[in-house]
Amino acid sequence: MASFQRSEPSRWGGPRLALLAVLAAAAAIRIPGLDYGLPYATLLNPDEQSIVPRAWKMVHGGGPDPHWFDYPSLVLYLFAPFQAWQDRPSILAARVVVVLLAVGAVAASWWLGKRAYGSLAGTVAAAVVAVETTHVLYSHMAVTDVALTLGVAASLALMVSGRLEWAGLAAGLATGAKYPGIFLLVPLVVAGWKQWRRVAVAVGIAALAFAATSPYVFVHPGQAAHEAFRVQRLAREGWLGFEHDHISLVAFPARLWSGMGPVLLVAAAGLGVALWRRRRTDLILIAFVLVYFIDLLTLRAHFDRYVLPLVPPLAVFAGRFRALAPVTLLLLVVPLTWSIRKDAELSRIDTRIVAHDWVESHLPAGARIAAESSTALLPGFDVLPLALPGPKRGFDPNREVSRLRKDGVRYVLVTGAIADRVLDARTRYPREARFYDDLRTQGKRLYYVASGHGRSGPWVALYRI
Repeated sequence: MASFQRSEPSRWGGPRLALLAVLAAAAAIRIPGLDYGLPYATLLNPDEQSIVPRAWKMVHGGGPDPHWFDYPSLVLYLFAPFQAWQDRPSILAARVVVVLLAVGAVAASWWLGKRAYGSLAGTVAAAVVAVETTHVLYSHMAVTDVALTLGVAASLALMVSGRLEWAGLAAGLATGAKYPGIFLLVPLVVAGWKQWRRVAVAVGIAALAFAATSPYVFVHPGQAAHEAFRVQRLAREGWLGFEHDHISLVAFPARLWSGMGPVLLVAAAGLGVALWRRRRTDLILIAFVLVYFIDLLTLRAHFDRYVLPLVPPLAVFAGRFRALAPVTLLLLVVPLTWSIRKDAELSRIDTRIVAHDWVESHLPAGARIAAESSTALLPGFDVLPLALPGPKRGFDPNREVSRLRKDGVRYVLVTGAIADRVLDARTRYPREARFYDDLRTQGKRLYYVASGHGRSGPWVALYRI
Protein backbone atom coordinates (compact mmCIF):
# COMPACT_ATOMS: atom_id res chain seq x y z
CA MET A 1 0.00 0.00 0.00
CA ALA A 2 2.80 2.40 0.92
CA SER A 3 4.61 1.78 -2.36
CA PHE A 4 1.39 2.39 -4.28
CA GLN A 5 0.87 5.71 -2.54
CA ARG A 6 4.43 6.81 -3.33
CA SER A 7 3.92 6.04 -7.01
CA GLU A 8 0.53 7.75 -7.18
CA PRO A 9 1.79 11.25 -8.16
CA SER A 10 3.75 9.93 -11.13
CA ARG A 11 0.99 7.53 -12.13
CA TRP A 12 -1.76 10.13 -12.06
CA GLY A 13 0.22 13.26 -12.90
CA GLY A 14 0.13 14.58 -9.35
CA PRO A 15 -3.00 15.46 -7.37
CA ARG A 16 -2.52 19.20 -7.66
CA LEU A 17 -1.82 19.12 -11.38
CA ALA A 18 -4.84 16.89 -11.88
CA LEU A 19 -7.02 19.27 -9.87
CA LEU A 20 -5.89 22.27 -11.92
CA ALA A 21 -6.69 20.39 -15.12
CA VAL A 22 -10.14 19.44 -13.84
CA LEU A 23 -10.87 23.01 -12.72
CA ALA A 24 -9.80 24.36 -16.10
CA ALA A 25 -12.03 21.83 -17.86
CA ALA A 26 -14.94 22.68 -15.54
CA ALA A 27 -14.65 26.36 -16.40
CA ALA A 28 -14.22 25.64 -20.11
CA ILE A 29 -17.50 23.73 -20.43
CA ARG A 30 -19.43 26.31 -18.40
CA ILE A 31 -18.49 29.44 -20.32
CA PRO A 32 -20.00 28.64 -23.74
CA GLY A 33 -23.62 29.70 -23.90
CA LEU A 34 -23.35 31.92 -20.86
CA ASP A 35 -25.23 34.68 -22.70
CA TYR A 36 -28.10 32.42 -23.75
CA GLY A 37 -31.48 34.13 -23.94
CA LEU A 38 -30.13 37.57 -23.09
CA PRO A 39 -31.12 40.31 -22.70
CA TYR A 40 -34.42 38.62 -21.85
CA ALA A 41 -34.39 37.25 -18.31
CA THR A 42 -37.21 34.71 -18.45
CA LEU A 43 -36.03 32.23 -21.07
CA LEU A 44 -33.33 30.04 -19.53
CA ASN A 45 -34.73 30.03 -16.00
CA PRO A 46 -37.60 32.28 -14.82
CA ASP A 47 -36.06 32.46 -11.33
CA GLU A 48 -33.33 34.69 -12.76
CA GLN A 49 -35.96 37.40 -13.20
CA SER A 50 -36.91 37.00 -9.53
CA ILE A 51 -33.36 37.07 -8.18
CA VAL A 52 -31.11 39.34 -10.25
CA PRO A 53 -33.32 42.49 -10.34
CA ARG A 54 -33.60 42.33 -6.55
CA ALA A 55 -29.81 42.11 -6.25
CA TRP A 56 -29.48 45.08 -8.62
CA LYS A 57 -31.98 47.10 -6.61
CA MET A 58 -30.00 46.55 -3.41
CA VAL A 59 -27.08 48.61 -4.71
CA HIS A 60 -29.24 51.16 -6.52
CA GLY A 61 -31.11 52.70 -3.63
CA GLY A 62 -33.20 49.75 -2.47
CA GLY A 63 -31.07 48.76 0.51
CA PRO A 64 -30.22 45.27 1.80
CA ASP A 65 -33.77 44.20 2.68
CA PRO A 66 -35.00 42.00 -0.22
CA HIS A 67 -38.64 42.00 0.95
CA TRP A 68 -38.78 38.55 -0.69
CA PHE A 69 -38.09 35.15 0.88
CA ASP A 70 -38.80 32.42 -1.66
CA TYR A 71 -35.07 31.85 -1.17
CA PRO A 72 -32.69 33.09 1.54
CA SER A 73 -30.59 36.17 0.80
CA LEU A 74 -26.97 35.00 0.49
CA VAL A 75 -27.01 34.63 -3.29
CA LEU A 76 -28.64 38.05 -3.63
CA TYR A 77 -25.82 39.54 -1.58
CA LEU A 78 -23.21 37.73 -3.70
CA PHE A 79 -24.72 39.11 -6.89
CA ALA A 80 -25.30 42.65 -5.64
CA PRO A 81 -21.71 44.03 -5.74
CA PHE A 82 -21.39 43.02 -9.40
CA GLN A 83 -24.57 44.92 -10.23
CA ALA A 84 -23.26 48.20 -8.81
CA TRP A 85 -21.89 49.54 -12.11
CA GLN A 86 -24.76 48.22 -14.24
CA ASP A 87 -27.39 50.62 -15.59
CA ARG A 88 -29.96 47.82 -15.39
CA PRO A 89 -30.03 44.32 -13.88
CA SER A 90 -27.28 42.29 -15.54
CA ILE A 91 -28.10 38.59 -15.83
CA LEU A 92 -24.72 37.99 -17.48
CA ALA A 93 -22.76 39.46 -14.55
CA ALA A 94 -24.71 37.25 -12.14
CA ARG A 95 -24.10 34.18 -14.31
CA VAL A 96 -20.36 34.83 -14.23
CA VAL A 97 -20.54 34.75 -10.42
CA VAL A 98 -22.35 31.41 -10.63
CA VAL A 99 -19.61 29.99 -12.86
CA LEU A 100 -17.07 30.92 -10.17
CA LEU A 101 -19.23 29.23 -7.54
CA ALA A 102 -19.51 26.17 -9.78
CA VAL A 103 -15.75 25.87 -10.15
CA GLY A 104 -15.56 26.30 -6.38
CA ALA A 105 -17.97 23.37 -6.00
CA VAL A 106 -15.66 21.24 -8.13
CA ALA A 107 -12.70 22.20 -5.92
CA ALA A 108 -14.72 21.53 -2.75
CA SER A 109 -15.67 18.10 -4.10
CA TRP A 110 -11.98 17.35 -4.65
CA TRP A 111 -11.29 18.38 -1.07
CA LEU A 112 -14.16 16.23 0.21
CA GLY A 113 -12.98 13.19 -1.73
CA LYS A 114 -9.37 13.67 -0.66
CA ARG A 115 -10.28 13.95 3.02
CA ALA A 116 -12.67 11.03 2.79
CA TYR A 117 -10.79 8.40 0.77
CA GLY A 118 -7.53 9.88 -0.50
CA SER A 119 -6.14 12.02 -3.31
CA LEU A 120 -7.27 9.75 -6.11
CA ALA A 121 -10.84 9.78 -4.79
CA GLY A 122 -10.65 13.56 -4.71
CA THR A 123 -9.57 13.73 -8.34
CA VAL A 124 -12.36 11.40 -9.42
CA ALA A 125 -14.96 13.30 -7.38
CA ALA A 126 -13.88 16.62 -8.85
CA ALA A 127 -13.99 15.19 -12.37
CA VAL A 128 -17.51 13.84 -11.83
CA VAL A 129 -18.84 17.18 -10.61
CA ALA A 130 -16.96 19.01 -13.37
CA VAL A 131 -18.82 17.22 -16.16
CA GLU A 132 -22.10 16.28 -14.43
CA THR A 133 -24.69 17.48 -16.92
CA THR A 134 -27.20 19.05 -14.52
CA HIS A 135 -24.46 20.90 -12.65
CA VAL A 136 -23.03 22.20 -15.93
CA LEU A 137 -26.47 23.35 -17.08
CA TYR A 138 -27.31 25.20 -13.85
CA SER A 139 -23.86 26.77 -13.84
CA HIS A 140 -25.22 28.87 -16.70
CA MET A 141 -28.10 30.22 -14.59
CA ALA A 142 -28.14 33.01 -12.02
CA VAL A 143 -30.04 30.96 -9.45
CA THR A 144 -29.32 29.38 -6.05
CA ASP A 145 -28.68 25.69 -6.74
CA VAL A 146 -24.98 25.79 -7.54
CA ALA A 147 -24.26 27.87 -4.43
CA LEU A 148 -26.07 25.29 -2.29
CA THR A 149 -24.04 22.49 -3.89
CA LEU A 150 -20.80 24.32 -3.07
CA GLY A 151 -21.90 24.76 0.54
CA VAL A 152 -22.80 21.07 0.86
CA ALA A 153 -19.46 19.90 -0.50
CA ALA A 154 -17.44 22.30 1.69
CA SER A 155 -19.40 21.53 4.85
CA LEU A 156 -19.10 17.76 4.39
CA ALA A 157 -15.35 18.11 3.74
CA LEU A 158 -14.96 19.98 7.02
CA MET A 159 -17.02 17.39 8.89
CA VAL A 160 -14.92 14.56 7.52
CA SER A 161 -11.81 16.51 8.56
CA GLY A 162 -13.14 16.84 12.12
CA ARG A 163 -13.46 20.62 11.95
CA LEU A 164 -16.96 20.76 13.37
CA GLU A 165 -17.11 24.47 14.08
CA TRP A 166 -16.02 25.37 10.55
CA ALA A 167 -18.41 22.76 9.20
CA GLY A 168 -21.21 24.52 11.08
CA LEU A 169 -20.20 27.80 9.46
CA ALA A 170 -20.31 26.23 5.99
CA ALA A 171 -23.66 24.60 6.77
CA GLY A 172 -25.09 27.97 7.79
CA LEU A 173 -23.83 29.55 4.57
CA ALA A 174 -25.30 26.69 2.53
CA THR A 175 -28.66 27.26 4.21
CA GLY A 176 -28.27 30.96 3.48
CA ALA A 177 -28.04 30.03 -0.20
CA LYS A 178 -31.09 27.74 -0.16
CA TYR A 179 -33.20 26.45 2.70
CA PRO A 180 -32.50 22.69 2.19
CA GLY A 181 -28.96 23.35 3.43
CA ILE A 182 -30.47 22.81 6.87
CA PHE A 183 -30.23 19.06 6.26
CA LEU A 184 -26.47 19.38 6.80
CA LEU A 185 -27.22 19.49 10.53
CA VAL A 186 -27.86 15.73 10.47
CA PRO A 187 -24.35 14.71 9.29
CA LEU A 188 -22.97 17.43 11.58
CA VAL A 189 -24.43 15.60 14.56
CA VAL A 190 -23.06 12.32 13.22
CA ALA A 191 -19.60 13.85 12.78
CA GLY A 192 -19.61 15.16 16.35
CA TRP A 193 -21.26 12.16 18.01
CA LYS A 194 -20.59 12.20 21.77
CA GLN A 195 -18.82 15.58 21.41
CA TRP A 196 -22.01 17.37 22.33
CA ARG A 197 -20.43 20.63 23.39
CA ARG A 198 -18.67 20.97 20.05
CA VAL A 199 -21.83 19.97 18.24
CA ALA A 200 -23.79 22.64 20.12
CA VAL A 201 -21.18 25.26 19.26
CA ALA A 202 -21.18 24.18 15.59
CA VAL A 203 -24.98 24.36 15.40
CA GLY A 204 -24.87 27.79 17.02
CA ILE A 205 -22.31 28.97 14.47
CA ALA A 206 -24.52 27.60 11.68
CA ALA A 207 -27.47 29.58 13.01
CA LEU A 208 -25.38 32.74 13.25
CA ALA A 209 -24.05 32.27 9.71
CA PHE A 210 -27.58 31.89 8.40
CA ALA A 211 -28.74 34.94 10.35
CA ALA A 212 -25.81 37.01 9.06
CA THR A 213 -26.51 36.12 5.41
CA SER A 214 -30.34 36.26 5.64
CA PRO A 215 -30.95 38.74 8.47
CA TYR A 216 -34.30 39.99 7.21
CA VAL A 217 -35.81 36.55 7.67
CA PHE A 218 -35.86 37.53 11.34
CA VAL A 219 -37.03 41.09 10.65
CA HIS A 220 -40.05 39.81 8.71
CA PRO A 221 -40.58 36.33 10.23
CA GLY A 222 -44.23 36.05 9.21
CA GLN A 223 -43.63 36.94 5.58
CA ALA A 224 -40.47 34.81 5.42
CA ALA A 225 -42.20 31.74 6.84
CA HIS A 226 -45.20 32.17 4.54
CA GLU A 227 -43.11 32.52 1.37
CA ALA A 228 -40.61 29.79 2.24
CA PHE A 229 -43.32 27.27 3.09
CA ARG A 230 -45.32 28.27 0.01
CA VAL A 231 -42.38 27.29 -2.21
CA GLN A 232 -42.04 23.98 -0.37
CA ARG A 233 -45.79 23.37 -0.62
CA LEU A 234 -45.78 23.93 -4.37
CA ALA A 235 -42.93 21.43 -4.76
CA ARG A 236 -44.85 18.87 -2.73
CA GLU A 237 -48.10 19.41 -4.62
CA GLY A 238 -46.38 19.05 -7.98
CA TRP A 239 -45.78 21.20 -11.03
CA LEU A 240 -46.92 21.40 -14.61
CA GLY A 241 -45.17 18.72 -16.65
CA PHE A 242 -44.77 16.06 -13.96
CA GLU A 243 -48.31 14.69 -14.06
CA HIS A 244 -47.25 11.43 -15.74
CA ASP A 245 -43.88 11.15 -14.05
CA HIS A 246 -42.80 8.14 -12.01
CA ILE A 247 -42.99 8.25 -8.22
CA SER A 248 -40.18 10.16 -6.55
CA LEU A 249 -38.37 6.95 -5.60
CA VAL A 250 -37.90 6.31 -9.32
CA ALA A 251 -37.96 9.85 -10.73
CA PHE A 252 -35.06 11.30 -8.75
CA PRO A 253 -32.63 8.43 -9.43
CA ALA A 254 -33.56 8.96 -13.08
CA ARG A 255 -32.61 12.63 -12.70
CA LEU A 256 -29.29 11.56 -11.20
CA TRP A 257 -28.72 9.21 -14.13
CA SER A 258 -29.44 11.99 -16.62
CA GLY A 259 -26.65 14.00 -15.00
CA MET A 260 -24.06 11.37 -14.08
CA GLY A 261 -24.74 8.59 -16.54
CA PRO A 262 -23.19 5.16 -15.80
CA VAL A 263 -20.93 6.65 -13.12
CA LEU A 264 -24.04 6.57 -10.95
CA LEU A 265 -23.73 2.78 -10.82
CA VAL A 266 -20.20 3.09 -9.45
CA ALA A 267 -21.43 5.65 -6.92
CA ALA A 268 -24.24 3.31 -5.86
CA ALA A 269 -21.68 0.56 -5.33
CA GLY A 270 -19.59 2.94 -3.24
CA LEU A 271 -22.65 3.83 -1.18
CA GLY A 272 -23.29 0.12 -0.65
CA VAL A 273 -19.73 -0.42 0.61
CA ALA A 274 -20.12 2.56 2.93
CA LEU A 275 -23.33 1.09 4.36
CA TRP A 276 -21.49 -2.20 4.94
CA ARG A 277 -18.34 -0.74 6.55
CA ARG A 278 -19.97 2.18 8.39
CA ARG A 279 -16.76 3.95 9.32
CA ARG A 280 -16.95 7.52 10.59
CA THR A 281 -16.42 9.08 7.15
CA ASP A 282 -18.90 6.65 5.63
CA LEU A 283 -21.55 7.52 8.22
CA ILE A 284 -21.18 11.26 7.69
CA LEU A 285 -21.70 10.97 3.94
CA ILE A 286 -24.46 8.39 4.31
CA ALA A 287 -26.31 10.59 6.80
CA PHE A 288 -26.53 13.49 4.36
CA VAL A 289 -27.40 11.37 1.32
CA LEU A 290 -30.17 9.53 3.17
CA VAL A 291 -31.78 12.49 4.92
CA TYR A 292 -31.72 14.60 1.75
CA PHE A 293 -33.07 11.78 -0.40
CA ILE A 294 -35.85 11.06 2.10
CA ASP A 295 -36.92 14.69 1.78
CA LEU A 296 -36.93 14.33 -2.01
CA LEU A 297 -39.39 11.47 -1.65
CA THR A 298 -41.97 13.93 -0.32
CA LEU A 299 -41.90 16.01 -3.53
CA ARG A 300 -44.11 15.64 -6.57
CA ALA A 301 -42.22 18.23 -8.60
CA HIS A 302 -39.20 16.32 -9.90
CA PHE A 303 -36.98 19.14 -11.10
CA ASP A 304 -33.49 17.98 -12.04
CA ARG A 305 -31.87 20.74 -9.98
CA TYR A 306 -33.21 19.21 -6.77
CA VAL A 307 -30.64 16.39 -6.94
CA LEU A 308 -27.59 18.66 -7.24
CA PRO A 309 -26.66 18.60 -3.51
CA LEU A 310 -26.37 14.81 -3.78
CA VAL A 311 -23.81 14.99 -6.57
CA PRO A 312 -20.64 15.76 -4.50
CA PRO A 313 -21.09 12.93 -1.93
CA LEU A 314 -22.10 10.47 -4.64
CA ALA A 315 -19.09 11.54 -6.70
CA VAL A 316 -16.91 10.80 -3.67
CA PHE A 317 -18.49 7.36 -3.31
CA ALA A 318 -17.67 6.73 -6.98
CA GLY A 319 -14.05 7.69 -6.34
CA ARG A 320 -13.47 5.42 -3.35
CA PHE A 321 -12.55 2.42 -5.56
CA ARG A 322 -8.90 2.96 -6.44
CA ALA A 323 -8.78 -0.02 -8.78
CA LEU A 324 -11.83 1.24 -10.68
CA ALA A 325 -10.62 4.84 -11.02
CA PRO A 326 -9.50 4.51 -14.69
CA VAL A 327 -12.85 2.93 -15.60
CA THR A 328 -14.79 5.58 -13.65
CA LEU A 329 -12.93 8.39 -15.38
CA LEU A 330 -13.51 6.75 -18.76
CA LEU A 331 -17.24 6.53 -18.05
CA LEU A 332 -17.28 10.31 -17.61
CA VAL A 333 -17.14 10.58 -21.38
CA VAL A 334 -20.91 9.99 -21.31
CA PRO A 335 -21.94 12.98 -19.14
CA LEU A 336 -19.22 15.07 -20.78
CA THR A 337 -20.80 14.40 -24.17
CA TRP A 338 -24.23 15.31 -22.80
CA SER A 339 -22.85 18.54 -21.35
CA ILE A 340 -21.19 19.52 -24.62
CA ARG A 341 -24.49 18.94 -26.42
CA LYS A 342 -26.23 21.21 -23.90
CA ASP A 343 -23.57 23.85 -24.49
CA ALA A 344 -24.18 23.58 -28.23
CA GLU A 345 -27.91 24.19 -27.66
CA LEU A 346 -27.13 27.21 -25.50
CA SER A 347 -24.96 28.65 -28.26
CA ARG A 348 -27.98 28.98 -30.58
CA ILE A 349 -30.60 31.70 -30.64
CA ASP A 350 -33.75 30.99 -28.66
CA THR A 351 -36.99 30.61 -30.63
CA ARG A 352 -38.71 33.02 -28.23
CA ILE A 353 -36.25 35.76 -29.15
CA VAL A 354 -36.95 35.14 -32.83
CA ALA A 355 -40.69 35.40 -32.09
CA HIS A 356 -40.13 38.56 -30.03
CA ASP A 357 -38.32 40.25 -32.89
CA TRP A 358 -41.09 39.29 -35.33
CA VAL A 359 -43.77 40.68 -33.02
CA GLU A 360 -41.88 43.95 -32.62
CA SER A 361 -41.48 44.39 -36.35
CA HIS A 362 -44.99 43.33 -37.44
CA LEU A 363 -47.46 44.42 -34.72
CA PRO A 364 -48.37 48.03 -33.96
CA ALA A 365 -46.75 49.51 -30.85
CA GLY A 366 -49.02 49.36 -27.84
CA ALA A 367 -51.07 46.44 -29.18
CA ARG A 368 -52.75 44.36 -26.47
CA ILE A 369 -51.22 40.87 -26.30
CA ALA A 370 -52.02 37.97 -23.98
CA ALA A 371 -48.70 36.17 -23.42
CA GLU A 372 -47.58 33.07 -21.56
CA SER A 373 -44.96 33.38 -18.86
CA SER A 374 -42.18 31.53 -20.69
CA THR A 375 -42.10 33.97 -23.61
CA ALA A 376 -39.77 36.95 -23.98
CA LEU A 377 -40.87 40.19 -22.35
CA LEU A 378 -42.49 42.67 -24.72
CA PRO A 379 -41.86 46.27 -23.62
CA GLY A 380 -43.80 48.70 -25.72
CA PHE A 381 -46.88 46.47 -25.83
CA ASP A 382 -49.87 46.16 -23.52
CA VAL A 383 -49.21 42.64 -22.25
CA LEU A 384 -51.75 40.59 -20.31
CA PRO A 385 -49.86 37.74 -18.55
CA LEU A 386 -51.46 34.29 -18.69
CA ALA A 387 -51.04 32.44 -15.39
CA LEU A 388 -49.10 29.18 -15.37
CA PRO A 389 -51.40 26.17 -14.89
CA GLY A 390 -50.50 23.56 -12.33
CA PRO A 391 -51.79 21.09 -9.74
CA LYS A 392 -54.22 22.65 -7.27
CA ARG A 393 -54.02 26.00 -9.06
CA GLY A 394 -57.21 27.74 -10.04
CA PHE A 395 -58.16 28.22 -13.67
CA ASP A 396 -57.06 31.55 -15.13
CA PRO A 397 -60.22 33.09 -16.66
CA ASN A 398 -57.99 34.91 -19.15
CA ARG A 399 -57.44 31.54 -20.82
CA GLU A 400 -60.74 31.93 -22.64
CA VAL A 401 -60.81 33.35 -26.15
CA SER A 402 -64.24 34.95 -25.66
CA ARG A 403 -63.09 36.75 -22.51
CA LEU A 404 -59.93 38.02 -24.18
CA ARG A 405 -61.95 39.43 -27.07
CA LYS A 406 -64.34 41.10 -24.65
CA ASP A 407 -61.38 42.73 -22.87
CA GLY A 408 -59.97 44.09 -26.11
CA VAL A 409 -57.14 41.57 -26.53
CA ARG A 410 -56.54 40.79 -30.20
CA TYR A 411 -53.29 38.81 -30.08
CA VAL A 412 -52.23 35.74 -28.08
CA LEU A 413 -48.62 34.54 -27.79
CA VAL A 414 -48.22 30.93 -26.65
CA THR A 415 -45.31 28.50 -26.40
CA GLY A 416 -44.75 24.77 -26.38
CA ALA A 417 -42.90 25.15 -23.07
CA ILE A 418 -46.38 25.37 -21.52
CA ALA A 419 -48.85 24.23 -24.18
CA ASP A 420 -47.26 20.83 -24.80
CA ARG A 421 -47.32 20.02 -21.09
CA VAL A 422 -50.95 21.07 -20.75
CA LEU A 423 -52.00 19.04 -23.79
CA ASP A 424 -50.08 15.99 -22.55
CA ALA A 425 -52.20 16.16 -19.37
CA ARG A 426 -55.45 17.17 -21.06
CA THR A 427 -57.63 15.21 -18.62
CA ARG A 428 -56.18 17.15 -15.69
CA TYR A 429 -56.38 20.53 -17.39
CA PRO A 430 -59.48 20.31 -19.63
CA ARG A 431 -60.28 24.03 -19.66
CA GLU A 432 -56.66 25.02 -20.26
CA ALA A 433 -56.40 22.47 -23.11
CA ARG A 434 -59.61 23.81 -24.63
CA PHE A 435 -57.98 27.25 -24.76
CA TYR A 436 -55.35 25.99 -27.21
CA ASP A 437 -58.03 24.19 -29.24
CA ASP A 438 -60.05 27.41 -29.46
CA LEU A 439 -57.00 29.37 -30.58
CA ARG A 440 -56.56 26.98 -33.49
CA THR A 441 -60.23 26.89 -34.47
CA GLN A 442 -61.38 30.43 -33.67
CA GLY A 443 -58.17 32.38 -34.22
CA LYS A 444 -55.75 32.88 -37.07
CA ARG A 445 -52.14 31.89 -36.64
CA LEU A 446 -50.01 34.80 -37.78
CA TYR A 447 -46.60 33.41 -36.92
CA TYR A 448 -44.93 30.16 -35.86
CA VAL A 449 -41.31 29.26 -35.12
CA ALA A 450 -39.69 26.07 -33.80
CA SER A 451 -36.20 24.82 -32.99
CA GLY A 452 -33.81 23.82 -35.75
CA HIS A 453 -31.85 25.73 -38.39
CA GLY A 454 -29.62 27.35 -35.77
CA ARG A 455 -32.39 27.86 -33.22
CA SER A 456 -33.12 26.15 -29.92
CA GLY A 457 -36.02 26.34 -27.50
CA PRO A 458 -39.73 25.51 -27.62
CA TRP A 459 -42.08 26.34 -30.47
CA VAL A 460 -43.80 29.73 -30.29
CA ALA A 461 -47.02 30.77 -32.02
CA LEU A 462 -48.82 34.10 -32.33
CA TYR A 463 -52.57 34.11 -32.94
CA ARG A 464 -54.94 36.88 -33.84
CA ILE A 465 -58.37 36.40 -32.25
